[in-house]
Amino acid sequence: MLKISTIKPLTDFIRNSKAHIQTLRTTQEPEILTVNGEAAIVVQDAASYEKMALLAEQAIQDARLQSAMEYFREGGKGIAAVDVFGRLEEKYQTP
Repeated sequence: MLKISTIKPLTDFIRNSKAHIQTLRTTQEPEILTVNGEAAIVVQDAASYEKMALLAEQAIQDARLQSAMEYFREGGKGIAAVDVFGRLEEKYQTP
């Protein structure tokens, strides 16, 4: 969630980067940096970014699963397991 206190000028971030980095690590909330009064970039600590990226990937996978489940609920046909395993054997069989 965006907090007005996390909006900072880029010049302040550059001048006081150590303090900003410490705040980012402590609060684990991103900062929005402005250039000429307009939002330009967002910075955050690495741990928070990793957590956000993992959550985004999970959301993408959940959406794919929901789509597949809907396909099958509406009568969509899949591939027989024997065919899938046969294809995998052909593809990964060592010479």
